[in-house]
Amino acid sequence: MEALAALTTRVSPAALDLPGPSARELETILQAAIAAPDHGRMKPWRFILIEGPAREKLGALMAESLQRREPAVPAGKLEAERKKALRAPLIVVVAAAVQPSGKVPEIEQVVAVGAAAQNMLVAAHALGFGGFWRTGAVAYDAAVKRALGLADGDVIVGFLYLGTTKTPGQPRQNDAALVTRRWPG
Repeated sequence: MEALAALTTRVSPAALDLPGPSARELETILQAAIAAPDHGRMKPWRFILIEGPAREKLGALMAESLQRREPAVPAGKLEAERKKALRAPLIVVVAAAVQPSGKVPEIEQVVAVGAAAQNMLVAAHALGFGGFWRTGAVAYDAAVKRALGLADGDVIVGFLYLGTTKTPGQPRQNDAALVTRRWPG
């Protein structure tokens, strides 16, 4: 797929299914991720690949996180939280390992990882896969970060769900009102 077509036609699908990217396709997606802008060449990105039965363990971790935040949560809501990890055959936890630097502020490191995540979604789309990006309260839970092998100072930028599009998402609308063409006014 041509680059501009991949950028302008990518949407977040409503549902994903098997198959997910093959090992070779996943390598291409990861190569696109690390091609993201990276001030200071700090390589702040960390990618945790979760597939197969590991998704059930992630689902349990997500449900435990919800229960810590909401001790009286109904069982049905806990089960729905657990099932979130089964929404796609592959989940990529995208995290920023923020490093102290006098040259590169923390926000620039996190934004670089966000750019890497976007590159992954566009690359997956160009390869014929669907993908969507989620965060939520679980991304900010220190116990979840530790369980995933991340440090307390690391930042989970998102959970990328990748697979074959089962139900397409809504096309994006042109929102010209967000563009300032001339400044100062």
